[in-house]
Amino acid sequence: MPEVSRRQLLAAAAGAGAFWTLPGLAARAAGEGLQLGPPSPFSFDLLKERARTLAGQAYRAPEIRAADILEAIDYDAHQQLRFRDEATLWGDDAARPGVRFFHLGRFFKAPVGMHVVENGQARPILYHAAYFDMPDDHVARALPDDIGFAGFRVMGEGNRTDWLAVLGASYFRTSGPFNQYGLSARGLAVDTATSHPEEFPRFTDFWLEGAGNGGLIVHALLDSPSVTGAYRIVSQAPAGGIVQNVDAALFVRRPIERLGIAPLTSMFWYGENNREAARDWRPEIHDSDGLEIWTGTGERIWRPLVNPPQVMVNAFLDNNPRGFGLMQRDRAFANYEDDGVFYDRRASVWVEPLGDWGEGSVQLVEIPTDDEIHDNIVAFWVPREPVEAGAEYDLAYRLHWLADSPHPSPVARVVATRIGMGGVPGQPRPPGVRKFAVDFDGKGMAGLDRSSGVEAVVAASRGTVSGAVAYPVVSTERWRVIFDLEIAGPGPVDLRMFLRKGADALSETWIYQYFPNEMS
Repeated sequence: MPEVSRRQLLAAAAGAGAFWTLPGLAARAAGEGLQLGPPSPFSFDLLKERARTLAGQAYRAPEIRAADILEAIDYDAHQQLRFRDEATLWGDDAARPGVRFFHLGRFFKAPVGMHVVENGQARPILYHAAYFDMPDDHVARALPDDIGFAGFRVMGEGNRTDWLAVLGASYFRTSGPFNQYGLSARGLAVDTATSHPEEFPRFTDFWLEGAGNGGLIVHALLDSPSVTGAYRIVSQAPAGGIVQNVDAALFVRRPIERLGIAPLTSMFWYGENNREAARDWRPEIHDSDGLEIWTGTGERIWRPLVNPPQVMVNAFLDNNPRGFGLMQRDRAFANYEDDGVFYDRRASVWVEPLGDWGEGSVQLVEIPTDDEIHDNIVAFWVPREPVEAGAEYDLAYRLHWLADSPHPSPVARVVATRIGMGGVPGQPRPPGVRKFAVDFDGKGMAGLDRSSGVEAVVAASRGTVSGAVAYPVVSTERWRVIFDLEIAGPGPVDLRMFLRKGADALSETWIYQYFPNEMS
């Protein structure tokens, strides 16, 4: 699915017109203008049994009906389909958030089943064209009466804006602490960046239930050729961000080369570390600027994102990680100058494992891109043991959509990475030498200066590091590390650096992957 479509449609989906009474409505939940089907018993345990049973059957691809009509509902035509206010699920219920539904279209042809749950009973929400305000001559009017929905979004107070959107495959995302959509979470990633095509498991059905205090419980059934799953996602929107508790039961149909658990999908085109890639007037363009990891041993790692010359996969081995996330640390508007999509307001997303995840690795996939419309960054957890047919997994984790890490580091954190010509200004610059300047926020560095014995510990997978020095930046609370790297030949160089005073680490560990051909 082209990322441009998902980004644009989610951003443009807001808005609605006047509503007129629907004729001949069947069973209706209190305060709803939605047509519902008959009830049936429902629970998460029943959903898990359904997913387990489904895994024992041959995979069946979703049926796409009226494909030619849906193909005609492009971006502009989809914008004209506005869900009507008065059809909002729980629109007048102060205890439950309002929910509106996305229409099918060119980029979202496969319908998803929608259900509402109350008192252990689930009723299907039946599609009706009257739920949508559309021009009289709109092509969608030719669709079958039971064509179905593409997804849903959860409205905030007063039903003016949304804070959670689910649309396409198993993607979902929230507006975070700044009411601005950015990166996405996914239910599962299967064989991302492997020798064969990636598989995109999709949520085929959703069951919506109020969680109290304006929260929402989403039950979802996941299906793909390799795996099925039952998900329970409890979402709350407290002050300062959005928190989602996820329970997932997975049932494997066939062996999987790379099973990505709790995957996050983002975009990084260029930042201060690779300005040479810029083809746009804006200083930086990215939804996230780094991967943050809190290992099982307590080490804090910061890996700035890059836009590599070819697809790169990096694995960070760990045992029972405390958390990881794709973060947007740079919050200065002047570093983006974008008053349309506001990259400075994009949420950071932190994955907090609940329970024992065992041995495995946080894996980072970076894909080359030449524009901001493509999601080219993926991060997830991969179990160490091979994933075989018949395997079952019960997992729990918490997603934090917020401005920064929910568990702040007690040591100095990286705030900028810059790269330039090596050598000394005013003197001939040696070929094949690059200078790195890495800034830390200075946390825990109070009272220290150049004479305090603070040193930068730098290591490179190849090449020669020279001139490493750490010092406080004048008139700021920051510290800076500068060093030169001399390297010959193509291929990436892995760098590792942290601040130390005696035997004590004063900073998180900066890890970077540098490509010698990045700069001429």
